[in-house]
Order: sequence, then C-alpha cells, then structure tokens
Amino acid sequence: MIEIKNVTKRFDKTISLNNITIDFNIGESIALMGANGAGKTTLIRAILGYYHLDSGSIFVNSLNPIKDRVEVLKHISFVPQLPPPIKLNIGELLDYVSISSDISIDLIREYANELKLDIDSNLKKSFFKLSGGMKQKLLIAISLAKQSDIIIYDEPTANLDPKAREDFYRLLEKSSNNKIMLFVTHRLEEVSSLVNREVYMDLGNVISDKKI
Repeated sequence: MIEIKNVTKRFDKTISLNNITIDFNIGESIALMGANGAGKTTLIRAILGYYHLDSGSIFVNSLNPIKDRVEVLKHISFVPQLPPPIKLNIGELLDYVSISSDISIDLIREYANELKLDIDSNLKKSFFKLSGGMKQKLLIAISLAKQSDIIIYDEPTANLDPKAREDFYRLLEKSSNNKIMLFVTHRLEEVSSLVNREVYMDLGNVISDKKI
C-alpha cells in the first residue's frame, strides 16, 4: 500500500502539498483529478522519491521512497504525461529495461502488438524521434510487461488516438486485479469503468475522496 501522512511540500513560497494525509490500497483503482497546480504531479513525484518533503512521511509497501528508492521503484510502473527524452533506439531501450528491471522483451512485444505498435520493424529507430503516439504506446507496453504491484499513469492517453485509447483501457481491465492503479486524468469519462475511487485535489489539498 501507499501511506501518505501529513505531507507538506513547498517550492520557494508556494505550497504544492498542504499537510496531506491519504492512503492507497491494493485493489483500488483511483482517478486523481484537479486543475493545473492542484498538486497532483507533485504528489506522484513524491511517491516516486523525486522530492524531499518539508514535513510528513510517505511509505510504499512500508519502504521510504527516498532512502529505499531502488527497492520502491521495483514495485512501481510509471508512465509520465510527457515521454522522457531517451536517446536510445528501441532495440537498445528494450535491452536496457530487460536487464535493469527484469522485464520480458517478448511480453513487451505482446502488449505493443495489442496497441498496434510494430516493434520489430522499428528496432533501429531512436525513441526520441518517434511520434508522440508511438512513444506512449511503447512506454505503456513496458509498464504493463513489468507486472508491478503499483501502476501510475499521468494523462496516459494524451498522445493516443481514439482506437489506441480503447486498446489501452481494454488491456488495463485485464491486469487490474491485486494492484494499485492510479490515474492522473482530466478525462474521468474515459476511466470511469476502471476506477473505484475518485480523489479531487485543489491548491495542494485533498478536497474530495470518495469510493464509487
């Protein structure tokens, strides 16, 4: 589970997270919503161990995301809203994630095929030069192949066409058991069939948290 207790995070004089306390548990599929600047991305990055907190604590499966970051990240699949500027070609990237995270390349290929992404004909292409949709499909395929306890998606369908979105949500429905799935999204209607909890944030606060 993810335990967030009395967490405050400031950037200069701006409070991005304001004494937040909230838990996310196995079996929950959560839509995390709110306007830009609400604190959603800061919360996600804090869970991933990107930030030192001003106060409070976060534990992921009883581990500290900063002190135990390598072990924590073994349990998390994360797809950011903007794909990172990876300079490796697809073949090199697949080899890297296979070795570093013990992910099956064959399983990545299976998920990519489900998303209508032909990996084999693009192995020599630089990830950096792929279209936004191709980047997103590959990152999603890797995240699903990792088979993590915790899956976090930050606006995962932003670069996907309608058919690819359908494929993505169909794959998630197959793999949602016994996991924490956390969607940062502005499209509640798209994830409504997948989520069982809705959390709204505003100005660094959790203003609504309801199970559905």
